[in-house]
Amino acid sequence: MKTYTQHYFIKASPEEIYTALTNPFTIELWTGFPAVMEEKEGIEFSLWEGDIVGKNLEFEKNRKIVQEWYFGDQEEPSVVTILLIKTKKGTKIKLTHENIPDIAYDNMKMGWDDFYFGNLKRFFEF
Repeated sequence: MKTYTQHYFIKASPEEIYTALTNPFTIELWTGFPAVMEEKEGIEFSLWEGDIVGKNLEFEKNRKIVQEWYFGDQEEPSVVTILLIKTKKGTKIKLTHENIPDIAYDNMKMGWDDFYFGNLKRFFEF
């Protein structure tokens, strides 16, 4: 099991990014796929046509999102924490993804950088 930690910067407010990560209609705009998402703890979600599925654990409006991501029958939960930190020119994002199966690590790293936050950055900075 591995942990991936990364920082990103997007020229948008924490409020805009938080909405983009929690509102299913906005998620569809930047991913291109319908999303199942509710800003409620304990509710399951699905992104990218089920490529990413899990459960929402914690929300701190415009500041923090914590989710459990499912990897098959993995016993120990894979936990994603996204922190949004306001700066003068936008938002610094701190991502921590814990308990990634070794075999999935490289794909998860690329997914976060290229598709998840890469797409979100392109969406806001186009």
